[in-house]
Amino acid sequence: MAPEKESNGLDRYAFTLNGRFSDLPETTKEEDTSEDGDDINKLAYCVMDVPPWYLCIILGIQHCLTAFGGIIAIPLILSQGLCLQHDGLTQSHLISTIFFVSGLCTLLQVTFGIRLPILQGGTFTLLAPSMAMLSMPEWTCPAWTQNASMVNASSEEFTEVWQSRMRALQGSIMVGSLFQVFVGFSGLIGLFMRFIGPLTIAPTISLIGLSLFDSAGSNAGNHWGISSMTTVLIILFSQYLRHIAVPLPAYTKDKKLHTSRIYIFQILPVLLGITLSWLICYILTSYNVLPSDPDQYGYLARTDLKGDVMGQAPWFTFPYPGQWGTPTVSLAGVVGILAGVISSMIESVGDYHACARLSGAPPPPKHAINRGIGIEGLGCLLAGAWGTGNGTTSYSENVGALGITKVGSRTVIVASGVLMVFMGVFGKVGAIFTTIPSPVVGGMFMVMFGVISAAGVANLQYADMNSSRNIFIFGFSVFSGLVIPNWILKNPKAIATGVVEIDQLLQVLLTTSMFVGGFFGFILDNTIPGSKHERGIVAWNAAHEDDLGKALQSGEVYNLPFGISSYFSSSSSTSWLRFIPFCPPGQSSSLDGSRADINALDPKQRLGNQEASQTIIGVAL
Repeated sequence: MAPEKESNGLDRYAFTLNGRFSDLPETTKEEDTSEDGDDINKLAYCVMDVPPWYLCIILGIQHCLTAFGGIIAIPLILSQGLCLQHDGLTQSHLISTIFFVSGLCTLLQVTFGIRLPILQGGTFTLLAPSMAMLSMPEWTCPAWTQNASMVNASSEEFTEVWQSRMRALQGSIMVGSLFQVFVGFSGLIGLFMRFIGPLTIAPTISLIGLSLFDSAGSNAGNHWGISSMTTVLIILFSQYLRHIAVPLPAYTKDKKLHTSRIYIFQILPVLLGITLSWLICYILTSYNVLPSDPDQYGYLARTDLKGDVMGQAPWFTFPYPGQWGTPTVSLAGVVGILAGVISSMIESVGDYHACARLSGAPPPPKHAINRGIGIEGLGCLLAGAWGTGNGTTSYSENVGALGITKVGSRTVIVASGVLMVFMGVFGKVGAIFTTIPSPVVGGMFMVMFGVISAAGVANLQYADMNSSRNIFIFGFSVFSGLVIPNWILKNPKAIATGVVEIDQLLQVLLTTSMFVGGFFGFILDNTIPGSKHERGIVAWNAAHEDDLGKALQSGEVYNLPFGISSYFSSSSSTSWLRFIPFCPPGQSSSLDGSRADINALDPKQRLGNQEASQTIIGVAL
């Protein structure tokens, strides 16, 4: 059977149109030689495709595992500020809650938000202001909570100690998230994108990965042998063995039980790498090859470190809003959270572009970006109400997974969202994943963050990199995004304006590499003289226009689901909705709508009357 290609130019490679695995194409040696280089870089499934249900589950588990390291780390880090170091059962409840909310927010984002295959989870940008708030004198943990022998987790006194701190966090996060909801649904973020080009997106996305080198190194450094093995396995599966098809049993009505050759290494490299390393760690732990002394190197590679949590975790738990009590509001906490929200929005916009690029989708139009940021703000509001102690944001790790697996279907992310909701409900399931050793997570981060950094640099292909102007802008932005946050972290007392709230605001902003690099790239690219061709605007728009012509049309990907957009565009009584900044514009055909979105990419175009009306109405709403 010959490989089937759609009009969008994305090769299914090992898959047929009906979503079932197919046999390998029978090609001559000459055809294989000429087309092999192009085929291996194509997507197995693009954003609009629907893989078989069993493949959605497997790939969904892979995305859950990819996000697991970041999601699980947040409640464990917060437990120190919440005085929960010695209460493993409450920590497991927090883990279940953040999984449940992350799954819920993922479903909202993929269905009604940006509509790209991008997973939502806890954000580290809110972790810094949260810990800063909990370190204030009134929230310092009592000395007796630091002694495991003196902690009675069931006592009312201890419960009030940690729940009062959690309620203060909840209120600050909920109030701060309203700002993100306003910026998104009012259309302000969409208008801001008129001034963003390749030289702004490139350093922002690159620094998402580059700034996380310390997190990857810290996890991997707990046992370099295990982490290196994980990295090598993922590289081996995703790069060297991706052309090799594995014969697996399959059943169809036509062929009955037969053998089909499937590119299993291309679509499941991360899951296979993590699973094999996890299994090896389990075997080494069972035979006591890994040290049992916490002071010895390699102890953190054991899989039995969280065994007590698995035993104490209930089979079923049902997180609900206000489960820790009525939230309270702190002004200092709200200001600090606002700084984290701003950084999160900038990071998310970069993630949207990277995700669109890696999933075979056209660049996101303004109305989709507006909805995406608005839904993320709504997700932070839900996270605050449920009491995760954190918010939600788009996960860069999963954007990197798209580039490795070559599977960009948003149906897979829907499956991930459903799985995370179930993990939040079934306490034992979430507790099992706590046994993944940190070196395995670190090895995965080594690959993922590298792919994210490269995806950002890839945007420079549109700009003229023979221009000294562009070289200066990109180099200075990236270097500043690494130097300034590093210095601030080493000199935390350097920022002393006399106003605690301003100090917290500057502290969070200047320690966020994506914000620093993106800010310099944005300012310099829009102020240093340069032609549109030199800045990459012409090639940027031309490439996106070409993508829309040969791949997917913008309306197909970003319009509202369930025929809502079609109803609004065809109904004369709802013509006023075109002025709402988060609604798709009315269009006579999908192609015309795509062209309109392309024009919106030009940072220097004039602000039209309709766009101005959208902003005015959005702000008024």
